[in-house]
Amino acid sequence: MKSTAEHLKISITDYLDGELISEIKHEYINGDVYAMAGAKRAHNLVGGNLFATLHHHLRGTPCRVFGSDMKVGIQNASDDLFYYPDLHVSCEKANNEHFNSKPKLIIEVLSDSTERKDRAEKFYNYRKLESLQDYVLVAQDCQRVEIYSRSQAWELTLFTQEEDKFSFNSVGIDLTLAEVYQDVEFD
Repeated sequence: MKSTAEHLKISITDYLDGELISEIKHEYINGDVYAMAGAKRAHNLVGGNLFATLHHHLRGTPCRVFGSDMKVGIQNASDDLFYYPDLHVSCEKANNEHFNSKPKLIIEVLSDSTERKDRAEKFYNYRKLESLQDYVLVAQDCQRVEIYSRSQAWELTLFTQEEDKFSFNSVGIDLTLAEVYQDVEFD
């Protein structure tokens, strides 16, 4: 007789089916499921600004921008992972209605409860996606955009001034911090 509770893993099928009926979103890490936290007003405004700009820019192309309700799946010999990035762009022909597996661009809007995970675990795992060209971290409490671009290695470019212009080379768009933070009020 075991004296401790047995740790049960959830199958991918059960996880994906459960997400269709769940009132809250969960991320899946090799059989373990974790509930996601809510977001502040600034988080939603920044995400909405980026979504609107990317959606308009990608019209007429095979690429689509997805919000935080669409998962990115990372599946290989050692991992079965499903995350809900704040935004991502995929140009793949849909092979699954519930997640994308070949994003070119992933954007995470940082919050106090997710920043550490976005910077460490998620970035580590997202780099396993051969399709990923840009990983972007956007602060919600100040004007700060970090772009990690894949070339020979992952290179960081940082933008902190309102007039700063930058590009997401993966999808060929130029932006300013003013566009990203439109209507966001800082304390």
